Amino acid sequence: MLSGITRRTIFSTTSRSSFRALATTPATRSHQDVNSKHAPVFTETYTPALAAAKSLESIDRYNKYLNAFVDIVDPAIVKEQAKEATQRWQKNQQKSPLDGAVLGYKMNLCTSDLRTTCSSNMLADFKAPYTATSIEHLQNAGAIMGGKVNMDEFGMGSYNIFSNAGVVRNPQGVIGKAINTLYEPDARSAGGSSGGSASAVASNMCFAALGSDTGGSVRLPAAYCGIVGFKPSYGRISRWGLIAYASSLDTVGILAKTVDNSRLLYDLMAKEDVKDSTCLTQTQRNQIAKAIPTLAHTKSSDNSKPLTGVRIGIPQEFNIAELSHSSRSRWRMGIQALKDSGATVLPVSLPNIKLAVGAYVTLGTAEASSNLQRYDGIRYGHQSEKTDGKDELYSHTRSEGFGKEVRRRILVGTYVLTSGSFDNYFLRAQKIRQTIRNDFDRIFCRPNIITRSEAAEQDATRVHALLTPTSATTAPKLIDCVGGQVDPINAFMDDMMTIPASLAGLPAMSVPFGICSEDGLPLGLQVMGQYGDEDMVFKVARVIEARGKEI
Repeated sequence: MLSGITRRTIFSTTSRSSFRALATTPATRSHQDVNSKHAPVFTETYTPALAAAKSLESIDRYNKYLNAFVDIVDPAIVKEQAKEATQRWQKNQQKSPLDGAVLGYKMNLCTSDLRTTCSSNMLADFKAPYTATSIEHLQNAGAIMGGKVNMDEFGMGSYNIFSNAGVVRNPQGVIGKAINTLYEPDARSAGGSSGGSASAVASNMCFAALGSDTGGSVRLPAAYCGIVGFKPSYGRISRWGLIAYASSLDTVGILAKTVDNSRLLYDLMAKEDVKDSTCLTQTQRNQIAKAIPTLAHTKSSDNSKPLTGVRIGIPQEFNIAELSHSSRSRWRMGIQALKDSGATVLPVSLPNIKLAVGAYVTLGTAEASSNLQRYDGIRYGHQSEKTDGKDELYSHTRSEGFGKEVRRRILVGTYVLTSGSFDNYFLRAQKIRQTIRNDFDRIFCRPNIITRSEAAEQDATRVHALLTPTSATTAPKLIDCVGGQVDPINAFMDDMMTIPASLAGLPAMSVPFGICSEDGLPLGLQVMGQYGDEDMVFKVARVIEARGKEI
């Protein structure tokens, strides 16, 4: 029932020279600023060369089964760059704390050295003429590209089963075992659409990976695989070079082992980009920094109470019937961890959250229908050999190039954009989206410079952050997901916890928080903050992370 695996290794003289060029780019002032805020990733005994060797070993051992990486950089190139990075560390000339770390990049992020297929036959051989801004920032900081990772086609899916490269498997219960001893019906989904990124990080194939988050595509896989998944505020990281699914929702996200590692990558990428009109300008970033109060007031003389003065909201609408017993239990334990750390925990209400999934489906499919019109078989990408006429060429090309799930969403999106449905569906969904934004602004005590909500720091009924489960259950079995086993609409319900933050453009992070008592699989808790308040999300997430390691 599971489709086959595709794995391609890239060997190129041109790629080798370009990688050397990247490895010798001088550090910028911004990298020096990051150096002062972050502990180094490597030490005298744990070097980039050693880390790269371990990553390559994990890829060689597990990737054939997990199917996380699709295109892999020549190991000789990776080792050469890691050796050069090790020499820089030994001379104390590292470009950044990340210098020499092996990273994976989702297949919808453009790279000039490797293919960018979006896991679709439509772009099976597409190689971009440029590299995404987010990746350029990391490469300039010394990061080493390990390869491109698997995903749901064009980012559409919750289980990473809609890929022309085959399904991605969750590494939970796999690491340390011989592949030939694994029982395939027990294989679990890695989540979607950034399942390849999550599986690669969780199986130690790379230090961290980039994904994209449209309605939970970074956070849900992170929760399923037991790692950290972070979606920053919309516009914080440039989308230039991220192939669009739903432009008003798409966000470059980070998957890493720890909250601090996620923060390191975020600080390197969160910069103005004139090539992306939706990326926050430096002026807007300065306005956010000025509008959001310093975190100094949350500090306590007692280091065991790092959240003194912080108010955390618990949205009652997230306590849904579908929430498993283990998820609800971990949520309660997370709440207690926040209280133990000095936070004030308050119940809050987001009354329109129940409308979020419907609004997301409407807006996401409508934008996908518009964005994917460009794949017509004329300019680039797949072209059908059935060329009887112009209309027939379009039809055959798109039918052959797009998978079942993408075609379904295009059809739904085209319908809601028709003149007879536009007012009833698309405009109504936009109004619901704004209402949900207003609900968040009403409960956060910090201002949103985009919606121009007012600050209410002294209002004891309003909060600094929210805590919810990331998912209603643990990772499902793949045999229950493939072959039409899941209703397409019900599949969206797995994102019901993550969609609200995406609709409002808020920063949100999934943090691993223990395992399920029934099946032994990881569970995650989600921290959400006001627009632009990534600092608060990281602060609260560190507390959740620390307690999660104890349980």
